[in-house]
Amino acid sequence: MDLSTITGLLLGGTCVAVALVLGGSFGAYVDPMALLIVLGGAGAATLTSVPIRQFFRVHRVSLKTLLNRCSTPQEQIARLVRLSEIARREGVLALEGAVEEIDDPFLVRGIQLAIDGADAETIRLVLETELDVLVERHEAGRNMFEQLGKYAPAFGMIGTVIGLVAMLANMNDPSAIGAGMAAALLTTLYGALLANLVFLPLADKLAARTNEEVLIRSMAIQGVLSIQSGDNPRHVESKLRTFLPPRTKLPALVGAVATPMGQAA
Repeated sequence: MDLSTITGLLLGGTCVAVALVLGGSFGAYVDPMALLIVLGGAGAATLTSVPIRQFFRVHRVSLKTLLNRCSTPQEQIARLVRLSEIARREGVLALEGAVEEIDDPFLVRGIQLAIDGADAETIRLVLETELDVLVERHEAGRNMFEQLGKYAPAFGMIGTVIGLVAMLANMNDPSAIGAGMAAALLTTLYGALLANLVFLPLADKLAARTNEEVLIRSMAIQGVLSIQSGDNPRHVESKLRTFLPPRTKLPALVGAVATPMGQAA
């Protein structure tokens, strides 16, 4: 689970709620009609701009952004080095039992291709195609959040204009002007909050998550190709270390005590 996303949303929401309470009556900031204009308008505009199937997959993208946790590069290197040691010592077919302990479907698919005797070019083509599809899927989800973040403030302003028009149409009641103005401005508040606290941060998180998954899966492709070609585990480790930042320190993994494939070394 990605605690930073959940913590950020809860912390941001809490700070806003506390500020509203300290600034006066919390109930004065609650207006279902204003929220309907912002959410309904932004949702409708986004639906207009994307295919309908993609629009209704947004909740799956949201859950992935909130709950998914990638392996770290260090964990991936440790996992691939262990697999290369098994393949070097007992042969590629011995990896058949090891794949049952791996919780990464992408890596399992690559290892299975190697076990089935696929050549290096076929393995690279299959895995890189799947990686490209992943990037496109994430990009579509990120685009939807950016669209929502773009439209929400606009519909906040539209709601404000609607509220002001309704207020000006009832100028014969001066006592209602203050309340009407407050209600009109709430749509702008809702639009700005939803865009900058929810939609745009989630779009940025999904972009960061995409970069993480591309790195981890690129390492998997390199590792599987090295295992398929029968490289020495030390060479496999050296190749995978090139994916790490220059200052990252990682102890030598070859010869270390093996741990379950799904866990960090």
